[in-house]
Amino acid sequence: MYLSYFALKERPFGKTPDPRFLFLSRGHEEALARLEYAVEEREIALLTGDVGCGKTTLSRALMDRCGATCHFVLIFNPRMGALEFLRTVAHGLDVAEPARTKDDLLRQITAVLYQMHAAGIRPVLVVDEAQAITELEVFDEIRLLTNYQLDHHNLMSILIMGQPELRDLLRYQPMEPLRQRIALHFHLQPLSLEETMEYLDCRLTAAGGSPGLFTPDAVQAIQELSGGVPRRINAIATNALLVAYGNDAAVIDAAIIQEVRDEVTL
Repeated sequence: MYLSYFALKERPFGKTPDPRFLFLSRGHEEALARLEYAVEEREIALLTGDVGCGKTTLSRALMDRCGATCHFVLIFNPRMGALEFLRTVAHGLDVAEPARTKDDLLRQITAVLYQMHAAGIRPVLVVDEAQAITELEVFDEIRLLTNYQLDHHNLMSILIMGQPELRDLLRYQPMEPLRQRIALHFHLQPLSLEETMEYLDCRLTAAGGSPGLFTPDAVQAIQELSGGVPRRINAIATNALLVAYGNDAAVIDAAIIQEVRDEVTL
């Protein structure tokens, strides 16, 4: 549709967390560096940010950077009981038939972690949307997974990711044992005006297009409308491309952004 009109090879503002389109703002670059450090040192790290700020995309980029030396266990919906959580972890560690009892599950997980250590593989558990956890026991199981350790380091890295309310949740007294074990904390901030312009140009270029399609006044309007949140920027930019295509416009200016305002703020 609009792809050939703007000489694009693919959609520049898709909804999926594709690392090829990763724009490393200063905040994202620092967050990724901290996650890499947590993996290298087998620590627990906490990453928070508003909906659509790029947390999941960062986890995918981390996987690409770590390569075959790491084995990632991804949990995107942690709203489950403690036993189901451990079974999900065991399954992610390639346990063929996760046990039905906690003791047997822990034995299976222990065996796999030591096998991976012997093979030089670093297991990494990523718990996304952790603010959705409803059972305190699940947080306790996350903490207890750090008990798998040798004299000088843990056997597993754990990355806990979620929305800002996760920080409030971790402040409750029952969370103190887990909170004390979190070595790294980082909160992703929205993009600045300058970063929003760079973000738009970065994604256009990654899709085979040219930078500068969005005029400075359009970028200003996008920044105000999106609050600098990448997922919102994507929605606004996609709608703007469609309107510009329909209007035979060569560039996207503030007038086009105002035209899509009602639709993207619904």
